[in-house]
Amino acid sequence: MSVSAAAFAMHETIRTNTKGILVAVIVAAAARFLSEHYGAPAMLMPLLLGIALNFLSEDGPCKPGIEFTARSVLRIGLALLGVRISVELMLGLGAGLIGLVLAGVALTIGFGLVGARLLGRGWRFGLLSGGSVAICGASAALAISAVLPRNEHTERNLIFTVLSVTVLSTLAMILYPIIAKSLSLSDPVAGVFLGATIHDVAQVVGAGFSMSDLTGEVATLVKLMRVALLAPVVLMIAIIMRRFDEGSQANGKRPPMLPLFVRGFLAFATLNSLGLVPSFASEGMSSLSRWALLASIAAVGMKTSLKCILEVGGQAIALIVAKTLFIAGLVLAGVLLLEV
Repeated sequence: MSVSAAAFAMHETIRTNTKGILVAVIVAAAARFLSEHYGAPAMLMPLLLGIALNFLSEDGPCKPGIEFTARSVLRIGLALLGVRISVELMLGLGAGLIGLVLAGVALTIGFGLVGARLLGRGWRFGLLSGGSVAICGASAALAISAVLPRNEHTERNLIFTVLSVTVLSTLAMILYPIIAKSLSLSDPVAGVFLGATIHDVAQVVGAGFSMSDLTGEVATLVKLMRVALLAPVVLMIAIIMRRFDEGSQANGKRPPMLPLFVRGFLAFATLNSLGLVPSFASEGMSSLSRWALLASIAAVGMKTSLKCILEVGGQAIALIVAKTLFIAGLVLAGVLLLEV
């Protein structure tokens, strides 16, 4: 492609998508305002506001930009998450704790797949919801959904999962510190419990620092370790999908071995671990990642109708609650054993 052709294509992309992107950013800004001034969950508000604006994703000038934000801007935000990861910090947790977190993630995903099969919900929903509960809530749901084969329930399952884990994470932020205090857990152990079980980063920070500074610091560190597992889990899913996705093979195409946003995540994590990302750049990229994820969640909400979400059913709600209780019970038993 010539330079002029590439410039024209870029111009057309910008012209076509600008209105939809601006709408998503405005919704994200409104959600951020509500979160900062009224304590509303940061990942929940853009979703709810987006669902209320579902009509914008129908035929009209905003539709292409909403699609672009839900797809491409999402991947940018996920890639930039890597700048928050540091190998040095994770290794400082110790072998026992690292093993507990790894076991919690793996067993929760396995529990989700088995539970979905028993309830007849389909393996896609089991993997999507299990991964979001096990790793990092809404961000994990968005990343896993990006590499799963699409079907007619893809958007519905994604919206339901993001909504569910955000609500459950908010409840956990309130209830889990009470549980930790009732069991007389020490500050570091309480931090491990909170960081290894609560779904979203913001709620982990809120729960941890509501108990003590030490609990908050440990909880945040443990949570970031779970976030770091996002890339290898998504990579494994992508490899499996590439090998066994019959639809892709029938078309003579296969999904990429390593999705671009996963490569970006790993690259930024590596650079940060090597100390090559200045603090001001890390803060700026982390902020950009949060904004990109807020805008993409708003766009995903705009693409989904409330009626579609309500069709998910009580079994799906029971399954995602069961996964939340499973990882909480597993980690709590583990930290109590480690403390002894």
